[in-house]
Amino acid sequence: MTGTAPSADSAPPYAFVAAPLDRAEHLRSRPEALARLWRDARCIVVDAEGQALTDARGEAWAPASGERPALDAADPVFLGVDAAARGWFALAAEVLPVGADAPRIDLRTAAAQWPALEATAFAQARAVLHWRRRHRHCGACGAPLRYARAGWLGQCPACGVEHYPRTDPAVIVAVSDGERLLLGRQAGWPPRRWSVLAGFVEPGETLEQTIAREVWEESGVRVRHARYLGSQPWPFPSSLMLGFEALAEPDPPQVNDDELEDARWFDRDEIGHALAGTGGDDGILLSPRISISRWLIAHWYRHGAFSP
Repeated sequence: MTGTAPSADSAPPYAFVAAPLDRAEHLRSRPEALARLWRDARCIVVDAEGQALTDARGEAWAPASGERPALDAADPVFLGVDAAARGWFALAAEVLPVGADAPRIDLRTAAAQWPALEATAFAQARAVLHWRRRHRHCGACGAPLRYARAGWLGQCPACGVEHYPRTDPAVIVAVSDGERLLLGRQAGWPPRRWSVLAGFVEPGETLEQTIAREVWEESGVRVRHARYLGSQPWPFPSSLMLGFEALAEPDPPQVNDDELEDARWFDRDEIGHALAGTGGDDGILLSPRISISRWLIAHWYRHGAFSP
C-alpha cells in the first residue's frame, strides 16, 4: 500500500504545534507597544528546571497585572500575541518572589492536560528561557551579554558579537522494509518501550544523509529512500524533530553503538496491538501521544510503506 504525505494544512495530533501564537516579530523592537501589551499580558512563568508555575487548579499561574514588576525589571521574553490580540510573555521564576514549594508542572504533563494554546506557548517559553539561562556570556570573549529585541537577541557590549536562540535539528524516522517497521529501545526506558529511530544532524549533512547514517549506526539497516512528513518542536531542551518515513533493505538489525539496547523489525499485527493497547503483558509499549514518534508509527500502520 502506498502512503500519501499529509498536507501542510492538516493538524497533526502531537503536541506543541497546534494554536501557535503570532510571534509578531515586528513588535520586538518597539518598547512602547510591548509596554502596552505587558499590562494585560498572559505570562508563562518557568523555573530553572523548565517547569511552569501553576495555580491550585494546575493551570498556568502568573502575577496579576498590578503585582507584576516593571517590564525592564522583569526582563521577560515576548512570545507573541493570540487571536484576541493579547500579548504573551515568558518570565523567569527567579525574578518573582515565589517559594520553592509553589506548585509547578512539567511540559510533558502540561501537553497532556492544558489546552493547546497554553501548552504550545509553554514549549516556546521553555526553549527560549533555557537558552537565556545558559547563554549569559559571550562565547567569543566571555563578556556578560545584554539582551535586546524583547529577549530574542544577545548582544556582547565588548566585542559586538550577536547571539541568537539555539535550535538543534534532529531527524526522527519510521523505517520500513515494505512489510515491517524498525523500532529500537534504549536501556533506560521503561520495560517493553520501543520507538522509531532518531538522531541529530551533524554539520555539513543533508537530512537524508543524517537518516542513512543514523539508522546504519544504530541498527545496521541500510536506508534506500526517505520522505519528509512533518516536524515538532521538542524543547528538551532545544530540539526540532524532523519526521520522515524511510524505505530500507530488510537487513537483520544489529545494534552498533551505545545508544540503543536493542533494535528489531515488528510486523503490522504487533504495531496494531501496541497502538490499540491490546498487546497484553507480552506486547510492546510506544511513546506517548504527545510525541511525533507515535504519530509516525501510526502513519505507517495506516498507510504502509511509501513508494519512492
